[in-house]
Amino acid sequence: MDYKQKLNDLMLATARQNASDLHISVGRKPTLRVDGILVPLQREAVLTPEDSQGLVLAMLSPERKEKFLKNGDVDFSYAFEDKARFRVNAFFQKGYMAAALRTINAEIKTVEDLNLPPILHEFTKLNQGFVLVVGPAGHGKSTTLAALLDEINHKRTEHIITVEDPIEYLFTQDRSMVSQREIKSDSPSFDIALRSILRQDPDVIMIGEMRDPASISTAMTAAETGHLVFSTLHTNSASQTIDRIIDSFPANQQGQITSQLAATLVGIVSQRLVPRVDGGRLPAIEIMFMNSAIRNLIRERKIYQIDLVIETSLQDGMVTMNRSLAELVKRKEVSLENAELYSLNPSELRILLERI
Repeated sequence: MDYKQKLNDLMLATARQNASDLHISVGRKPTLRVDGILVPLQREAVLTPEDSQGLVLAMLSPERKEKFLKNGDVDFSYAFEDKARFRVNAFFQKGYMAAALRTINAEIKTVEDLNLPPILHEFTKLNQGFVLVVGPAGHGKSTTLAALLDEINHKRTEHIITVEDPIEYLFTQDRSMVSQREIKSDSPSFDIALRSILRQDPDVIMIGEMRDPASISTAMTAAETGHLVFSTLHTNSASQTIDRIIDSFPANQQGQITSQLAATLVGIVSQRLVPRVDGGRLPAIEIMFMNSAIRNLIRERKIYQIDLVIETSLQDGMVTMNRSLAELVKRKEVSLENAELYSLNPSELRILLERI
């Protein structure tokens, strides 16, 4: 079999069906994720170990193949002609090669295109501070970040530096200068890339993912010294994000980190992509803007009270996840059943629906 051609055929099918992911795994047909649901490609044969290996190796350069065989997995970006780009994780499962390919749209969409709340434009007007976009994997964090950065790119004259593993969205420089650094290709590690970033005269910094205390500390230091810093975390809410950041440091450093976080954090956006009644998915968004009340709660380590401040600060542009879900249900865009699945507190959601 010509595995390179077969891979191209599968990628073309992924693009045509507007799928978010393509999965290659032994014992299954190649499988797409469409609107959050796994859909096997019925016309394709079940993948044998030889098929899966051939498809995975067709994507790997000699250097990536060496790393893959040594470490057991590897992250990279892969372009299929000019039709599609993918963020790929190749890995071993039960001794066989497998891969998960996430589609990256060539076009960077706007806040409006993505059905995100217009209040998010406020984050693109900031000159400094720490902004986090959080949520589970596959729920649009990178896409939202790209929309915010590209808005800055088009409206402001700044030096934007991204540090990613791998690079996802490719920015076309407009009013801003955009430097995109990929780990392994442009720098040997996140740690080294982040240590040198402040010497590269940035105005806006985007760190693809907060991976460890070192990256979190660097991000907060950059925000403290007059830069606007964006990043992501795999957390479920603003309060959980703050707890996660503080708890990732040793106990003897948590006091300093708490103070630093209270001083630098300007906002957290938590999002879910929820199945739409008439097909596709819509974002449900929790938005937290930093204010004096939340700043004090962080300093006093009363993080559990932040949800109440968000709920009572609707006039300031803050929105809880449940209120966002309730609005979608009220507009009949999302079913109550799906809203409850994505809510962290379904009983509170039902009470809220009775009030609005």
